[in-house]
This record gives sequence, structure tokens and C-alpha cells, in this order.
Amino acid sequence: MRFKGFSFVFVILSLAFLTACSTNPATGEQQFTALMSPQQETKVGASEHQKIIEQYGLYNNAQVNSYVSEVGRKVTQDTERPDVAYKFFVLDSPIVNAFALPGGYIYISRGLLALANNEAELAAVLAHETGHITGRHSAERYSRGVVTSLGAGILSAVLDSQGASQALGVGANLYLSSYSRGQENEADSLGLRYMTRGGYDPAAMSSFLNSLKSQSDLDAQLAGRSGTGHNYFSTHPATGDRVNDTRAQATQFPSTNVFKRDEYLRTIDGLVYGDSADQGFVRGTKFYHPKIGFMFEMPDGFAVTNQPTQVVGTSQSGSAVIFDMASGSGDPAAYIQKWVQGKGLEGLERITVNGRQAATASFAGQVNGQPMTVRLVAIEYGNRFARFQIAIPSNANAALLDGLKKTTYSFRTMTDREKQTIKPYKLDVFTAKSGDTVENIASKQPFERANVERFRVLNGLNASDRLVAGRMYKRVY
Repeated sequence: MRFKGFSFVFVILSLAFLTACSTNPATGEQQFTALMSPQQETKVGASEHQKIIEQYGLYNNAQVNSYVSEVGRKVTQDTERPDVAYKFFVLDSPIVNAFALPGGYIYISRGLLALANNEAELAAVLAHETGHITGRHSAERYSRGVVTSLGAGILSAVLDSQGASQALGVGANLYLSSYSRGQENEADSLGLRYMTRGGYDPAAMSSFLNSLKSQSDLDAQLAGRSGTGHNYFSTHPATGDRVNDTRAQATQFPSTNVFKRDEYLRTIDGLVYGDSADQGFVRGTKFYHPKIGFMFEMPDGFAVTNQPTQVVGTSQSGSAVIFDMASGSGDPAAYIQKWVQGKGLEGLERITVNGRQAATASFAGQVNGQPMTVRLVAIEYGNRFARFQIAIPSNANAALLDGLKKTTYSFRTMTDREKQTIKPYKLDVFTAKSGDTVENIASKQPFERANVERFRVLNGLNASDRLVAGRMYKRVY
């Protein structure tokens, strides 16, 4: 009986699925998107757009924003979804990334703009994101996800137009999580179609994917780990074949030889590179936030990442430090007890950190499945608390323990001189002269290591490539 009941539900679910499928005009393929209509896509996009802006912020440069919108207009002027009003935004984020929300919202980070080397590469990215919209990939993922998790009962209810509230509540994570390999390939194919309709050479898509892979590998190398770094490939899965696939597909489209390298480089000259003033700056293992007025230093050997809401330091030993700011005032010890209600706190202690009242305690926990001691620190900072969460492995040696302790006590107010001198890095577009080499130009960049590798990746250069006199390049200053 249980088997028969399951079969009945499965048949109903399958019939509903089939009747709810439609033909996508961009791909010509049948797809199941019934649980998020085009009208709901518009509502979802408008709702989630505000959350994206609050999280990342927009890059405040009218020339760059206008330029990106104009390139976006060219690649979206002839799509199979004329009902969509495409909108383009440059996010104030150093992470190399781009993504789209339903309803025509397309975002590109200034970190990605810095990596691109011509207008056609920018067009390739915007066209690819357009492909996710015309392919209705978010609607498809949402519809399939509801069916998979909730079954035939919810499906029948949604098909009676009860799904709008669910569609509006899915959250931005649905759109920022990874696409399937099939959806990525489809977006690449559609992107090639749209960028060539906009007049750009299709070869730019594979060249930019190659730069992305090089950047991702460099990020992983600098962080002391294997695999890809946290960037575009975190939300757009990379395969070893993807560069080759787009290169092969490009031969099916007309070669226009339109790349617009110089025009693009002139537009991004002076672009903020890496962290911005609103986000604070990572300098080696030190973190400075001139706007709020504090700094601290991670232990030697830690890879430090400045994320939108926190600063994270990681080491190969498995130890990690997470720093953030939270609203609150009063006794730091009482705050820690409230912060981690339900945890078995040990050694709660009031301390002073460079003249500021603070408290610390620890509890036994797990990080990535490994047993750790998690030490918490809360430091009063006006109407906020500066917070450290420190994961300490059971086999931590004395040097590591000392370094982590020093991190806590390094938190202090920045000096006036530091506030004046700690500035964001920027891109400098220059024309190579006779005698210039990768090595001598790269050596003048401000990074503590891998200057040559950074310069090559930034300019899409291979290990054997040399600078060409009279040609424009990017460097960081």
C-alpha cells in the first residue's frame, strides 16, 4: 500500500511537472519555471536588489557606471525577452564577481572591471549574465527546488497561484549560489550570441575566462591553499573545458575584431583597486579602518580577507580569526554572555585592551568538523563592540597561541598620521616605453609579495609575454 501511494503521488507530480513546462524562446528548450512567473521575477528582483545594495554598496564613479550601462545596453538591445528592463550596477567590491537577479538586475564588481582588459571582455561578462536572465535559470532553479523539497501537495497549491509569497521570500542566496554546469554552458552560449549582436568579437569571452582562471589560481596561491579562490568561480563553476568550449563556440559567430582596449583602459584609469575607504584596508596582516578609526594585526603567516561584514584571517594550521563590529553598549562581560547564550562558557574574564574595557571567554566547539577551542573577545567601542572569534586547534603551539593573544591586544585607535597615509590602492594605466620590463614595472607595486605574478594576471599576460613599447597596461599604486 505504501508503495502504491508513493507511485500515485509520483504520477501526479510528474503530470503536473509536464503540464507546467514551457518552451524558452532564447534556448528553444522545454523548461519547468511555473512556480516563478515573469511578473514574480520582476518583484523578486526589485526586492532583492535593495539587499544587494545594502550589503555591497555601489561604486561612486559616474563615468564608470555610465560606461558599464552603455555596454550593457548594446548586449541586451536584441534579446528574446524584450519584456525585461535590463539594469546594470557596479558594486563597490574588490572581489572579482558578477551576477544577475531575476527581473533584469545585473551586477559587476569593480574588482572584475580591474581584471578585464578591453570593452569586449566586459561585454562578454554582461552578456553571460544576460544569458542567465533570458534562460530563466533562477526561475527554473526555484521551481525545481520547491518540487524537490516540498512535493506534490505544494506543487498543486502553487499551480493555483499561491506561490507568490514563497517566491518573494527565497532570499538573495538563491541567486548568489552556484549555477549548474548546464546552466553555465547555456549562459556562455547565449552570451556569445548577445555580445556578437552588440558588435563585439566573440574571442573576448574565452580570453576573459582565461584571466579569471589565472586570478583564481593566484588567489589560492596567495592564501596558501590549492583550488580556486573566492571570486567569480565561486558562483559560476569553472571546469577545465570551459575556456576551450567558449573558444570553440566563438568560431560559429562572426569575428568583428572589435575589442576597444584603449578606450576601456582609459575609462578604468584611477579605479579603486582592492579595499575601499568605506570597507577598511588590509595591508599584509594588518587591518586599518580610517573612517571608523581603529586597526589591529593578525598573526604572522595568516591570510587576511576583508569581506563585506567581517574580516577573516586563516592559517594552514586550521586556526582562524573572525573580526566584526556589532551594536551594543555596557559591560563587555555581560555582552559576551548574551552573545553566546546556551554555550558552556569558560574563564569569563574582564580585561583592558589599550585603554578600552573588554572581556574574554572560551568554549569547546568544532570548526569544519575539527574540535577547537573558540575564544571570544568583546571590546567596547562607543555604541558598538569590536568582536573577535578565534578558533584554536587542540595542537596549537606556543608561538601560535602568543600570536593570537597579540591579535586581541593589537586592537587600538589609529593615529592621525595613519589616517592620513593609509589610502586605497588605485589602477594606473600607463603606456610602456622602450626598455620597460614586466619585472621593473611590477616591482614598483605596493604589495608585499607576488608583484610580478599580480601584474601578469592583471594584464592577461603569459609567463613568456614581454611589454610592448607604445602599448597601454595597468599597474597598481
